[in-house]
Amino acid sequence: MQIQRGQRIDLTNGGKNEEIELQLEWQASTAGLDINGSAFLLNADGICARDEDFIFYNQPVSRQHAVRHAAENGGGTRESLRISFPRMPEDVVKLAITLTIHDAGGQGGTFAEVAHAVCRVRAASGEELGTFRFADNLGKENAIVVAEIYLRNGDWKYNAVGSGFFGGLGALCKHYGLEVAEEAQQETAAPEAANLQQEAELKAAKAELEAAAVQVSAAAQASTERPVSSIDLRKKLVAVTLEKKKISRVKARVALVLDISGSMVSLYRNGTVQEVVERILAVACQFDDDAKLDVWVYDHEYSRLPAADESNFKNYVLQHVLNNKNIHKFGRNNEPPVMQDVIRKYTEEEPSDLPVYILFINDGGMVKAVRKIITDSAVLPIFWQFVGIGRGEFQVLKQLDTMEGRVVDNANFIPVDDIASVSDESLYDKLLNEFPSWLKEAAEKGILRR
Repeated sequence: MQIQRGQRIDLTNGGKNEEIELQLEWQASTAGLDINGSAFLLNADGICARDEDFIFYNQPVSRQHAVRHAAENGGGTRESLRISFPRMPEDVVKLAITLTIHDAGGQGGTFAEVAHAVCRVRAASGEELGTFRFADNLGKENAIVVAEIYLRNGDWKYNAVGSGFFGGLGALCKHYGLEVAEEAQQETAAPEAANLQQEAELKAAKAELEAAAVQVSAAAQASTERPVSSIDLRKKLVAVTLEKKKISRVKARVALVLDISGSMVSLYRNGTVQEVVERILAVACQFDDDAKLDVWVYDHEYSRLPAADESNFKNYVLQHVLNNKNIHKFGRNNEPPVMQDVIRKYTEEEPSDLPVYILFINDGGMVKAVRKIITDSAVLPIFWQFVGIGRGEFQVLKQLDTMEGRVVDNANFIPVDDIASVSDESLYDKLLNEFPSWLKEAAEKGILRR
């Protein structure tokens, strides 16, 4: 069975499978690329509470022999992790399975140089439970959370994550709660000096973010390469679209939720996300009395940002996202927390009779839990317009129109391979295509005032 990103499968099969093997395989186009598999054994808080709960080539066996790591060939293209569920320590409820590229000598290897990366899931009997191609959509990342193995109602499950990270093993260690010193100089890691490897890779992660900020700054300032579009022109195009949709007199609050997981880094670097902010701000200027756009960013954490308006939009992403050290950036994606915060703002903190129009930008792999949030929020004056950018699977989002159990259809999804190449006129037409019908139906159901 081919496992898709975001898909979950049962591993224990009602207790029949007490042990499984995860086989990680890859091919590198660059000779000498140093790739290593590892596992983090996590407690209920998602933390690797002990150093001995980090399993890798230099610490291949966990407590109680629950997890065993092995490199299976001399060429460095296959490693395995054997997991025994009956031996699992009681405080461990989740495992994060990762693959990282060690930046030995500062060569800067990335997963753009890796092909045919798969995780094969096998029972102890040898039966293959599934195969997950986990690196197809990655680029300059040098670490991947391949999958999560988690305990639910007495059974162990497999969650196909496939989320890229920057900063290699050091960034992952910090993410899962292991202490990584930041003072040491980068050295070629030997097996007995794994901690120095982690420190060096954490510094590389910081340098990566700083470089991204510099590149976006240069893109914003170099008008000959990326001229700043006229917000006034875009406002006129939105006005024409609203007139065509017969909602030119509608007032609404507008928000933008931006994916900032690892696979989005190139779009932040090249100015595409900055352009998205300006394009959506034009919608807010026409809908919102204050002409302000509320903004959130999220990976597995989320942040509310200052509202964007005509006075601050030109360098918005650089100033409020890339240069903001308080924002978590380029981790894995987890949508429910940010969606719940959006709902909280508009229904509890700032309730209003006005409808709320949410533009949600995502590049694939959305967790299935968003379905319940969308269903539960169907009784609220909130419309979710999801935009899938790139060529991700978008399995969850593609099912929005057929989701049952809602008072009204309160969400829409449009896929856009390359959002930068879509004209403003075409984009606004797509974004506002289903909003008018929701306004009418929500008013009929008493969700909105007529």
